[in-house]
Amino acid sequence: MSNHDTESRRQFLKWLAASPLAASPGFAAMAAETPSRLPDPMIWAPANLQELIKDPKDAINVFDFEPVARVNMPPAHFGYMASGIDDELTLRANREAFTRIKLRPRRLNDVSKVDTSIELFGAKWETPIIVAPTGGNKAFHADGEIGVAKACKAMRHLNVLSTSGTTSIEDMIAAKGGPVWYQLYASPSWNVAQAIIKRVDAAGCPVLMITVDRLGGRNQETFLRLRRTDTRTCSVCHAPGPQGAVRRRPNYDGIDVSGVPNLQSANMTWDFIDRVRGISKMKIVLKGILTHEDARLAVSRGVDGILVSNHGARGEDNGMAAIDCLPEVVEAVGGKMPVLFDSGIRRGTDIIKAMAMGASAICIGRPYLWGLGAFGQPGVERVLELLRTELVGGMQQMGVRSLKELTPAHVRKA
Repeated sequence: MSNHDTESRRQFLKWLAASPLAASPGFAAMAAETPSRLPDPMIWAPANLQELIKDPKDAINVFDFEPVARVNMPPAHFGYMASGIDDELTLRANREAFTRIKLRPRRLNDVSKVDTSIELFGAKWETPIIVAPTGGNKAFHADGEIGVAKACKAMRHLNVLSTSGTTSIEDMIAAKGGPVWYQLYASPSWNVAQAIIKRVDAAGCPVLMITVDRLGGRNQETFLRLRRTDTRTCSVCHAPGPQGAVRRRPNYDGIDVSGVPNLQSANMTWDFIDRVRGISKMKIVLKGILTHEDARLAVSRGVDGILVSNHGARGEDNGMAAIDCLPEVVEAVGGKMPVLFDSGIRRGTDIIKAMAMGASAICIGRPYLWGLGAFGQPGVERVLELLRTELVGGMQQMGVRSLKELTPAHVRKA
């Protein structure tokens, strides 16, 4: 085998290791094959798919939870969570882009104590790590959204409940014992959207996060392939059409969705944002903004915040990493509102990079779902603990005593 062939194989295995296919038995056999030339540097403690962690405390990083979740969860449910769409170019780009951003640490600063706190809309949080809205958490573990809320309470994190959640906003707030933000899938019907908005407003949500990037169907190939291996009868839980979907989503309770063709918001325009402002006192954050043009429109419409996100690569497969979109949005906003970020955060250094590039806070999705699917609430708590530990250590190495000291000068594109 030539050196070129060896390097090509190594790159292929590296890519495969980052994909959901890594959980298949065939991959383990392929990875065990001895190459003709050993890598330099050697990786002395690689993840071993045959020796999964048995306890959340055994996890060394957040990636340790994913293969455990794959074993514990029904194939279709894991596939739904793991999927991007189409060729999953954007799914890979979200991670690969972070490797092209290099840190520029500063020395000889006293970092014996660091401050990881942030302030959002007048509320102070001791960490910038927000637990993002994700749908159907009970499909991943019986603890569901309540387990996530309790983990956020124990670890003192802000979290956001999805319209697609399997827990009501009232129960979520009770489990959290404090404020919870709400993410809205508006549906094509203003009457449906209005009813949900009024409900979460009355429940005491301070912030409404309106998703603007899920507009139509999608080809989730990883999900579809793994669903074929699922021996359960899915129709028992998943009745077709909007009526079947809302049956599992208690935040639709009492809302008539008859006549609504689907729950996507393909007809949403900027006028919808104005209508929401007219019926709610909640702060409005737009989730899914990726361009400076839309960021400027958001400012002109009096929106309160933006979440730069490509929906974890579950919207369109354009191959554009969300982190590459962050600088132009931050510049367009010009400090007039908080700019949050998600899509691809897996490490404390990823958080540092995003915040150095202008993010006010970051959201995580898949990592905490790996923890939930693997061990329930304790798994979520350990994921948050690992990220916080890495963040503090990373800040000390960067020579910054608070997140406010991070600037674009701390990063450089490779």
